Amino acid sequence: MPRDVRTALKEAMARLRAANVPSHTLAAELLLMYALDRDRTWLFTNPEFPLDPGAVVAYFALVARRAAGEPTQYLTGKQEFWGLEFEVTPAVLIPRPETEHLIEVALERLGPRGLKIDMATGAPSPRLRIADVGTGSGCLAVALARELPHAEIIATDISAAALDVARRNAARHAVADRVHFLETNLLEALLVSPLGPHPSPLDVIVSNPPYVARNEAATLAREVRDHEPHAALFGGPTGVEIYSRLIEQAGALLRVGGILVLELGYNSADEVRKIFRVQPRWANVSVTNDLAGIPRVLAAARI
Repeated sequence: MPRDVRTALKEAMARLRAANVPSHTLAAELLLMYALDRDRTWLFTNPEFPLDPGAVVAYFALVARRAAGEPTQYLTGKQEFWGLEFEVTPAVLIPRPETEHLIEVALERLGPRGLKIDMATGAPSPRLRIADVGTGSGCLAVALARELPHAEIIATDISAAALDVARRNAARHAVADRVHFLETNLLEALLVSPLGPHPSPLDVIVSNPPYVARNEAATLAREVRDHEPHAALFGGPTGVEIYSRLIEQAGALLRVGGILVLELGYNSADEVRKIFRVQPRWANVSVTNDLAGIPRVLAAARI
C-alpha cells in the first residue's frame, strides 16, 4: 500500500514499540532519515510526501533489523559524540554521552596547558603528548585532537578492525596528521618501543576500558550484549581486572605531573581507588559523577 512520511513513521513506531525497542520514536525517525537521506526538519515539514516503493521496502527492512535488536547506530553507521559525527560499525563500541565526561575532566585537569598560546607570554604552549587507550571509533582521540591543536595523540587498540574505523574518523575530522594509531594491548607496545624517533613521556592518558564483569552479561540490554564487540565490553570476571595493568603501565609512561583519566564501570569506583592506594606513583585522585549521579570518571596525577 502507498505510504507517505507520516504513515510510514506511525507504522514503524508501532512495530518498534511492539518489539520493546527503547526510544522507539527516535529510532523510527533516525532510520527514515537514513533511508531517505533527509534531515529531521525535512521529515517534520513534509509529512504527506509520498514515498517511493523501493524506499519503503528499504526502510521497513531497517525497522525489522532494529526490532530484532540491532542498534540504530550500526544500521545508520553513525553516532554523534562531542558535537561531531563519527562512523561506527560492529567492530567498535558505540560512543556514549557519559564518555564525554572524560574529555571534560582531561581539559579541566590540563588547565592553562590546554591552551595553544601561553596567555601570560603570548608564546606557543609546549606540545602535548597524549595517549587514548582502547580507542575504538577514535571518538576520544579525535575530540581531544580538535580541542587541543598543539597535541600529538597516540590511539591504541587491540583490534585492527577498530583502528580502521578510527583512522577514517580522524581523516573525516581533519586530524589524521596528529593522531597516530597503534595496534597493541593497552600500552604494551609503548613500553617496549615508544612511538617516534625521540620518545618522550606522555602528558595525558585517557581510556574508556572494558569494564563489564563477565557474569553481568545477562543483565545487559540485548542491543549491547548481542551486537557490540565483547573485547570492548568485558574487563574480566569482576570487570576491574584491566584497571590494574593499565594504571601500572600509565605510571611508567606518564611524565611527573602527567594526568591519567579513566572511565569507571558501574559500582567500580571504590575498587579502582584501592588500586591507586597500593601503587605509590599517584596523587590528587578524584572521581567525577555523570549527570545521573553515578561515579563515572577517575582522574589522578603522576608523582
